[in-house]
Amino acid sequence: MPTIRETILTALHARLSALPATALRGEVLPERVPANGLLIMRDGDPGEPEVTMSPLAYHYEHRAEVEVVVQGTGDRDKMFDELIASLGVVLAADRTLGGLCDWVEPSAPEPVDLPVEGAASLKAAVIPVMLHYWTSDPLA
Repeated sequence: MPTIRETILTALHARLSALPATALRGEVLPERVPANGLLIMRDGDPGEPEVTMSPLAYHYEHRAEVEVVVQGTGDRDKMFDELIASLGVVLAADRTLGGLCDWVEPSAPEPVDLPVEGAASLKAAVIPVMLHYWTSDPLA
């Protein structure tokens, strides 16, 4: 049986997979970025929980990350912006991931342009996504 943490991360990846870009989890950046863009979800860090004693509960603010990458020369900026916006729409549509966590909150991206020798440059950003949830056991 998967842990609460894994169940939430799987649900987040499923939301990303609904977007038009290719969605990966925990993968390295491939040599070629798909034409429709690329999302790579990183499981991130659950951090130190706040603990309540009665009943015993561990409250996490888990920081996952979503890397957003597009490549091209034409409408690269527009494509990047549309992909970021669609990610925001998907997350805002269900801030609890179907009731699995208390709240999902993405942060604003900090885009960078990355030159690629012999190919079109990349536009990328890492978007932190805070997952607020609790569990009765830090290993469950």
